[in-house]
Amino acid sequence: MGANSDYKIICFSKLSLRAPGVSSIKIKKMEQENKLVLDFLKKVAPGNPLRIVIDDLLRSNMGALIVFNSPELEPLINGGFKVNCAFSSQRLFELCKMDGAVIVSSELDKILYSNVLLTPDPTISTSETGTRHIAAERTAKQANTPVIAVSERRMKTTLFFPKSKQYLRGLDEILREVTSSLQILDEQRELLDEAVSKLTILEMSDLVSVSDVCKVIQRAEIMLRISDSIRKYFTELGTQGSILNLRYKELLRGVEKLRDFVIRDYSTMALQKTNTMISNISFDGLLDLEEFSQLILGKKPEENVIARGFRFFSYLNIDEKEVSQLVDSFISLNKMFNVTNAELDKILPGKGEKLKQDIDNLREQILSGKVIF
Repeated sequence: MGANSDYKIICFSKLSLRAPGVSSIKIKKMEQENKLVLDFLKKVAPGNPLRIVIDDLLRSNMGALIVFNSPELEPLINGGFKVNCAFSSQRLFELCKMDGAVIVSSELDKILYSNVLLTPDPTISTSETGTRHIAAERTAKQANTPVIAVSERRMKTTLFFPKSKQYLRGLDEILREVTSSLQILDEQRELLDEAVSKLTILEMSDLVSVSDVCKVIQRAEIMLRISDSIRKYFTELGTQGSILNLRYKELLRGVEKLRDFVIRDYSTMALQKTNTMISNISFDGLLDLEEFSQLILGKKPEENVIARGFRFFSYLNIDEKEVSQLVDSFISLNKMFNVTNAELDKILPGKGEKLKQDIDNLREQILSGKVIF
């Protein structure tokens, strides 16, 4: 890839958006490109009509160029035949036997042209060497549209986008990646559960340190960042990844909600502002407990902090508004453990006795190890 090329193989993980010096405009463009790529990967997932054509071409040792139509594409089309017929896998496969490119509609419901010679601007930078792939890369950039290049020599399929490219991977390769990533996610979930259990028990005795809090937030954030790349794998797998996707969802269940409750319990900043700050921390910064503690809670890891009670009360049979009323009235979770029925009745009329009983029961179950949320 040339030094002056602005064309990069895209990285789907959120971590790629946190590098120092990356402007918000550039991040937005990268996010738009990510969305374009993910949406397109659904079209070429195993079992879909377009993927059937690609697989048939590779099995037949045939090359092809398949271009999605766009307003900027017409000036780049030279020669060929106007087809304008309904899309089908068989028709597209037969038309790909010709030397030129095949143009399909952006919605993939029609085949528009076949045997087309593409004439993109030759000054557009390219990292490719073969004639077909050079034309594909330049066309994707100039016409702002996805282009599929199937190589009979390399037996590979390359997806070109306006600002990125990706090799279309086989089912076995993606399944290995997903399985490996899920194992990592599983390990992180165990570490998160351990950190949450410790934090929960310490909250019952008002012995929480900044370190205890930050370890939960850190671990939850790591899991959420890992999940970004795994979601992309499931897009590539299509229906073939449904069983693994169930396991993925199970591992991620409640993680984001947990992180937000812990932030609300301990951060002096608003939830959205805190999450924005966390999202801009590099992965190395996220793992630095000292730096992370100072940034998120403004304290050293060994300092003590007091829970407000948002997470604890979310497990009781009261709504969010009532939770906020209790937190605002008593400031800290441990103060709520010592309130009377009458005091609770003043805040939530008619619910004091039942609420006091529920608070005491939940605290007792946590301390006895019967319930750890």
